[in-house]
Amino acid sequence: MVFGRSERRPRPAPAEPVALKILVAGGFGVGKTTLVGAVSEIRPLRTEERLTEAGRPIDDLHGVEAKSTTTVAMDFGRITVRDELVLYLFGTPGQDRFWFLWDELVRGALGAVVLADTRRLADSFAAIDYFERRGLPFVVAVNCFEGADRYPAEAVRDALDLGDAVPVVLCDARVRESARDVLVAVVEHAMRRGAQQREPALP
Repeated sequence: MVFGRSERRPRPAPAEPVALKILVAGGFGVGKTTLVGAVSEIRPLRTEERLTEAGRPIDDLHGVEAKSTTTVAMDFGRITVRDELVLYLFGTPGQDRFWFLWDELVRGALGAVVLADTRRLADSFAAIDYFERRGLPFVVAVNCFEGADRYPAEAVRDALDLGDAVPVVLCDARVRESARDVLVAVVEHAMRRGAQQREPALP
């Protein structure tokens, strides 16, 4: 009896995961650094400096009086959502004087999170306007601080004058699972919008 060598089919090489860039934006002290740190599977890169007396006339600490540091360039983290999907997170600085950095950070981004604090909702308008002008899909995530009044998502939508297409979610930026859900919502929203834009227009 002759035994031939069985032909072994080579196993396909595992596909490289898709890497997507997500921005985490919002007003000063809203929890951007906290969210990136809570969800990142690597030690997050932070560019925080201590607040000084010289900055007090510039940095509005109303509602975040205990804050002692501020991001001066960006936060950076990474999370593997699934084996085939990795998100790179870039937290933007919140103060007006660092907005010149946003144009560099936004390059190549799939979408963004706009973190909001119900005690300082007006601080969200700048980020919302920025992403609307650039056509970048974004989700508004209300960071539910302890002691802050809680409002339903639709009430926040009305207060921020958002269209129905913009998702509004509630979250706790300190909790990994909650922060992860926000990021998944951004990816899903951006994918839906991309699919809608690719659909042929009806005659």
